[in-house]
Amino acid sequence: MLNIPTDLLRTLVAVVDLRSFTKAAQSLGVTQPAVSAQIKRLQFLLGYEVLDKSAPGVSLTPRGEIVISNARRLLSINDEILQLTSGHAAGQTIRVGIPSDYAGSRIPSALVRFRERWPDISYNVGSGPVDEMLRDIKRGDLDLVLALFTEEPTVEARHMWTEEPVWVHSETTKLDPGGPVPLVSYGGESACQRLAITALHRAGLDCNFVFTSHSLVSQTAAVAAGFGVMVMPRGRAVRNNLAIWEDSTLPKLPDLYGAIFVRDGGERTAIEELADYLKDEILLESEPSGKVLRQGTRIN
Repeated sequence: MLNIPTDLLRTLVAVVDLRSFTKAAQSLGVTQPAVSAQIKRLQFLLGYEVLDKSAPGVSLTPRGEIVISNARRLLSINDEILQLTSGHAAGQTIRVGIPSDYAGSRIPSALVRFRERWPDISYNVGSGPVDEMLRDIKRGDLDLVLALFTEEPTVEARHMWTEEPVWVHSETTKLDPGGPVPLVSYGGESACQRLAITALHRAGLDCNFVFTSHSLVSQTAAVAAGFGVMVMPRGRAVRNNLAIWEDSTLPKLPDLYGAIFVRDGGERTAIEELADYLKDEILLESEPSGKVLRQGTRIN
């Protein structure tokens, strides 16, 4: 009786989910020609085409739709057997997108600790603008996205919460009453930076970026040295021993909205468990100001 190797089916699922031979090759750790060869071998064993060459991008033939549906079921059973016998699923790379605001948070160490529960998990972590990361997760290019918003997002998330932003400064920080407010900033697409600029402009104040860095260590040192003021979540300020400017003459800051999004399709067991784990870690850092708004929903 003819047997179809599961690695061929897994390659097909990767190509379909990622809508790209190149991205499938990267996720599987092989070359693009190897992916093409595996798809050709699968089609040879089946005796028919599963991908529609006449359609743009990656499209399935009617028979291919049947194959992919049953391939997912077979691979799910395969992975479940491995999980039952070894205590965790077979190796999986989780592609995570985080905002620049989380550069110095608990996230990196939390990812490492989570791997103690899923030893074969590996990560591909990157940062970018929120809009781009949400677009990538819808396309299947990312598995999990953490994001910060200055307004409550309308896109459904698995978890959503609020964080209290605060102004941090040093006793040596000097503000010119008639001049721009000196800002220490994350640079790039930072929700905390946008919040600070918006709050200042609404109060009729201008700002000057006196120190910009993606490194929280550098930012903390700049604030402590008196370069300028900075906005960050209260919990992170406390954790990094920064002086919160409670009686600041600067404008009051509205809440930040945090969210975790999980992609649709494919095997999501480890991804959803990671999302739940990261939510707990983030809220632990933001205590007592963090407040859960919604949880348990996925991005559509």
